Amino acid sequence: MAEESHDSSWREALMASRLADAWHTIVPAPDDPAGPLPPLLVALTVVTGLVDAFSYLTLGHVFTANVTGNIVFLGFALAGAPGFSVAASLTAYASFAAGSVLGGRLAVVFSGHRQRLLSVAASAQVVLVAGATAVSASSGRNIAGADRYVLILLLATAMGVQNAVARKLAVADLTTTVLTLTTTGIFADSRLVGGPGSKAGRRLTSIAAMFAGAIAGAVFVEHGHKTLALATALVLLAIVALLAGLWSRHQPLRFSAPA
Repeated sequence: MAEESHDSSWREALMASRLADAWHTIVPAPDDPAGPLPPLLVALTVVTGLVDAFSYLTLGHVFTANVTGNIVFLGFALAGAPGFSVAASLTAYASFAAGSVLGGRLAVVFSGHRQRLLSVAASAQVVLVAGATAVSASSGRNIAGADRYVLILLLATAMGVQNAVARKLAVADLTTTVLTLTTTGIFADSRLVGGPGSKAGRRLTSIAAMFAGAIAGAVFVEHGHKTLALATALVLLAIVALLAGLWSRHQPLRFSAPA
């Protein structure tokens, strides 16, 4: 009986810890070294889900945010698998690389101020995604030809910027794009295997954010409202740009702060 009570208490404490970790990701504590960045990066993770849902479901088998997928798709295309395009995969990869260069340059220019970097980068994404939204809205039901490649270029460039800046900001477990290591950390760092603790609350929040974006994007596309996926991403990016800019004036974060 005592053993069952101990197990129950342990599970309750573990759940409480995870919920607290998730809550502090959405509503950071005043002494959080990352300041207000975590909820903004969670919003960008939702953007990733929206954009990749749109690109995969409307532009053919191509991702504009998850580069790993495009490398795999390129291999499929070169092997002659149906439904995959060498040109589309290469366009996405090259555009993402160009966006990463732009994001890297912004990180150098705004190397002393983390929130300002995020604000400027998100503003650049707003311009790119706004262009993609306009192209999508004017392209009709099926996207093909030049419109397809313009959309790949604009969206992959925007996501390259985001990935480079998130990497520079280096907020733990909030990469906004890649969830493979996040998922690995949940299990590999668990105390059950003798690890330091998985921080599952924050990591699961990141996974849930991309999952929510992917579901929303797929619902929009599958029900004939494909442009709404990009419009929603555009609104989230504008909010991130605005809030990061406002917070940069009142609570500036230097890169010397631990991430």
